[in-house]
Amino acid sequence: MNLEKAPPGPQDRKALDDLFSATYEELRRLAATVRRGERGVTLNPTALVNEAWLKLAKNPAIADTSRLHFRRIAARAMRQVLVEAARRRLAVKRGGPDITFVTYDDGIDAGGGWTRDVLGVDSALEALAALDPRQAQVVECRYFGGFEIAEVAELLDISEATVQRDWRAARAWLAGRLDPAR
Repeated sequence: MNLEKAPPGPQDRKALDDLFSATYEELRRLAATVRRGERGVTLNPTALVNEAWLKLAKNPAIADTSRLHFRRIAARAMRQVLVEAARRRLAVKRGGPDITFVTYDDGIDAGGGWTRDVLGVDSALEALAALDPRQAQVVECRYFGGFEIAEVAELLDISEATVQRDWRAARAWLAGRLDPAR
């Protein structure tokens, strides 16, 4: 008996393409929300969604998931794209974190503050996942996925009150982790 999974066929690819098309605008809104107020980011919402799509397209089997679960997977992919972009920005071959940028626009945060924030949030979320995986999932769904409380409750199969409790506790823990002076 052969237990290996068959390679994805054209119908799997078509299903994934249909799912992406159906959720594209929603993902763009999500990408804009995640990036809101981050002037140092070089990825616009369209580029962020497209980069995430390149990650998602490698696994056509996700087309069989529910729309809610697909949004969660897409949110994780966007988080990974943002973290990769932040790491590239701080890479030594690009001058490292101590490089001095000169701009003609006072509104541009070229100093890398946003880059360090993204990496700090990612590191803190990884630490939170080690302590309480469900709280980390709630944060990822709410922050990177733009999910409502009810959607997170449905996705994780827990009550809305539990989601609210986890959301409050996780935000407090993350705030302490990201700003130790608090």
